[in-house]
Amino acid sequence: MDLGLKDARVLVTGGASNIGRGIVHAFAAEGSRVVLADVDEEQAERVAVEALERGAAAVEVVAGDLTTEGEAQRAADRAVETWGGVDVLVNNAGWSVPGFIAKNTDRANWQKTVEINFFTAIAATQAVLGPMREQGRGSIVFIASESAFGQIRQGVYGATKAAVVALARTTAREHGRHGIRSNIVCPGLVVPDGPEAVGSKSLWAVGKDNVFNDDQAQYLLKDTPLGRLTSAEDVAGAVLFLASERMSRQVTGQLFSVSGGYTMP
Repeated sequence: MDLGLKDARVLVTGGASNIGRGIVHAFAAEGSRVVLADVDEEQAERVAVEALERGAAAVEVVAGDLTTEGEAQRAADRAVETWGGVDVLVNNAGWSVPGFIAKNTDRANWQKTVEINFFTAIAATQAVLGPMREQGRGSIVFIASESAFGQIRQGVYGATKAAVVALARTTAREHGRHGIRSNIVCPGLVVPDGPEAVGSKSLWAVGKDNVFNDDQAQYLLKDTPLGRLTSAEDVAGAVLFLASERMSRQVTGQLFSVSGGYTMP
C-alpha cells in the first residue's frame, strides 16, 4: 500500500539504535528522505548505509547530543536547508536505567533521564513547528512508553514519558489549526534484534540481561494477551501510519499502545 511517504522529509531523533533504527528502516522502505539525529555518530553512519540500501531517497546524519542547546534546531535546519522543509518529526530519543523508586536516589540519573526523554522532545518539536506552519501541514510522532501508565522499576522514566504524552496532546491542540498533527506511540518492551541494532552509546550496550533479563521478560509476557514481545518493526508500523497524511489525515492527539495488549489505555 502506498502511504504517500515517498520523498517525505523526515527527522528521526535517536535514530541509530533499536526502535529508532527500525523507524529509519521503515521510512527508508517507503522512499523517504531522512535526517538521522543521534549522539552515536558511528552507529548512525552504519544505519544511514542500511537505510539507503532499503530504498531511502536520501539520508543525512546529524551527530550530536540533543540535550545540548541548539542541537535539535541544527537537525531540523538540516532538513529545511537540504530539502526545503520538514514533513515528519519522530521524537524517539530516549534513555533509561530500570530501578525501584525507593532505591533510585541518584539525582544525576534523574536529570539525565529527564533531559534525554523530555527536553529533547520539547526542543525538537519547537524546531519543526515553524517550518511545518509555513507549509501548512506536518506530522509529529512522539515515542512514549507503557511505563507512562505506571510500571514497576520505571518510576522516573515513566514520569518523563507521561510528560511526553501531555506535550504531544498540547501540541495537537495548539497547532491543529496549522495543519499539524501530533500523536503518541507507546511501545511495549523492545529488545534489540541483534548486536548490529545498537551502538556503543545505546542503553542496551551494557548487555540485554543488564537492562531486562529473560525472567523479567517472561513475567511481563504473562500479562500480555498476544504473548509476544514488541519488535522495533512493530513500533515503526504504527509510526508510519501516523506519519502518513493519506492514512491518518484526521488523527491527532491520540495515543496508540503497541504492546501486544499489555496495556489498553
